[in-house]
Amino acid sequence: MSEPSLERNHALDCRLQKRLGEFDLDISLAVPASGVTALFGQSGSGKTSLLRLIAGLDRPDAGYVRLGERTLTDVAGRTQVPVHKRQLGIVFQEARLFPHYRVRGNLTYGMPPSARSRFDDLVTLLGIGHLLERLPGTLSGGEARRVAIGRALLTHPRLLLLDEPLTGLDGERKQELLRYLVRLTREIDIPVVYVSHDTAEIATIADHLALVEQGRLTAHGQLDELMMRLDLTDRLGGFDAATRLSAKVVDHDSVYSLTRVALDDGQTLRIPAVDQPPGTPVRLRVGVRDVALAHAMPEGTSYRNGITTTIEAIEASPQEPSANEVRLRFGEQRLRARLTRQACEEMQLTEGKTAVALIRSVAFDSRI
Repeated sequence: MSEPSLERNHALDCRLQKRLGEFDLDISLAVPASGVTALFGQSGSGKTSLLRLIAGLDRPDAGYVRLGERTLTDVAGRTQVPVHKRQLGIVFQEARLFPHYRVRGNLTYGMPPSARSRFDDLVTLLGIGHLLERLPGTLSGGEARRVAIGRALLTHPRLLLLDEPLTGLDGERKQELLRYLVRLTREIDIPVVYVSHDTAEIATIADHLALVEQGRLTAHGQLDELMMRLDLTDRLGGFDAATRLSAKVVDHDSVYSLTRVALDDGQTLRIPAVDQPPGTPVRLRVGVRDVALAHAMPEGTSYRNGITTTIEAIEASPQEPSANEVRLRFGEQRLRARLTRQACEEMQLTEGKTAVALIRSVAFDSRI
């Protein structure tokens, strides 16, 4: 098995093979040195098996795992670094806290002296200060998982592995923990590998996506770029066919409860009010069905958001025989629309033409 050269902007590189029941896992994966990389796929596709191989909990049949310049696994070289020496923070679906230790004791278990200065800040970031003297049996599911994440981070890991951390939580607790996770991943300087089959979670938290199918990596890259790939529309249909846009808060309209945000090319959108000061980066989500096209900004319409764009590609929708998937570009960002084939033909829309994207609804996704 040949070994690709290690790129400096990768936190982890691996090439792993393992027989898994009815199929063989055979994956090469490079995890960027920053941000959240989501492993996405149906149940049984090999996501958790890959995570366990990276963590050293299982042994591959062939391959290697490298964390920076350090080799953690190398079957050919007979190297297998024990789990506790891999400098990986691992959080499973179950919190797996020590029941006889209070929260403080769970957090400090295995904590090196170098992490002591981070204790108070991390406790505050995870919102668990009021839980420090409680026993795990008195915690809710979401609280216990926040403690487990804190414990993993206080071991001073170089990479954090999260295996479906929101599974089994009810709607309110799930959203609460997701908000903590989004904040956490934006503020800590540690790359994260996040396993999930929930597209809403991934769209909210992930920067990069690795699509796993039957033990193979079928697509890998920045999430926003993959969501723009028309050939992946059917496979990523669970992402509700939406575009994520990056913008910055400009000002607020208290009369209509709106916030004006600026896109990277200077064009602006008005969105439902967000409680963030001017200059704050925000991430927006626009559904493909919430975008219409016009040759010019129309008068006498309820649409209040219009962006001048260039048509980059038009392809037949794999999901709807009557529709086309249209990819638009403005500045350094892209936007998708799903239009009827009839509308495309009657408007004579072709690649390279300018069109105004009329946006009916914009959802505030998260602070970047």
